[in-house]
Amino acid sequence: MRTAMIAGGSGLVGGFLLRQLLDSPEYGRVISLGRRVLPLEHPKLTQVVVDFAALEKVATEIRCDDAFCGLGTTIKAAGSREAFYAVDRVAVLAFAWAAQRAGAKRFFVVTAIGADANSKIFYSRVKGETETALQVLNFETLAIFQPSFLLGRTEKKRLGERIWAAVLWLWEPLMLGGLRKYRAIHAEVVARAMVRASYGRGERGVLVFDSAEIQDMGVAVGGTQRA
Repeated sequence: MRTAMIAGGSGLVGGFLLRQLLDSPEYGRVISLGRRVLPLEHPKLTQVVVDFAALEKVATEIRCDDAFCGLGTTIKAAGSREAFYAVDRVAVLAFAWAAQRAGAKRFFVVTAIGADANSKIFYSRVKGETETALQVLNFETLAIFQPSFLLGRTEKKRLGERIWAAVLWLWEPLMLGGLRKYRAIHAEVVARAMVRASYGRGERGVLVFDSAEIQDMGVAVGGTQRA
């Protein structure tokens, strides 16, 4: 039975992802790395409190087969560009480095629609640079998930998020074909798609899934998307 390692289990996608991994028959053990212990107990779960700036010890003491990264924030939530960069690039790459040295052959990561290392938009550029840097690590499989606007936040939504979600809801019936990837998507659907991609041996190489593909994969596993 395989072992999965996850970082970001306290986040929006990561929270659903952690529970999906615990429920998956593909994994007999799930190791969750985080800055604090989560209020969650499960016979398959091992929680390790870490400093993402110093993961050398973790890399030598833990073994895993696959790694799942749900680390991510927004510039507004982080408080500054520097803090955002520290999470979405530095911490993600540190986790990937540790996962590889812990034996992971496959790495599954959630970034965002529009990720592009050459983008003039700071958020999208950092996401794109991170994707490019991950490819240098040469995992047997690097699966990159680029969801659109995420639904499913449990905390009180900011006004801008409520307005944008309403706009997307009104326009979704017209977002067909190539525009489907811009539809809002539930975080739980993203998590299910990531776990589904890990079933069996799967494809190898660098795999990039846009939001429409994620929707199809996630819904196929567990029903319809919930707003």
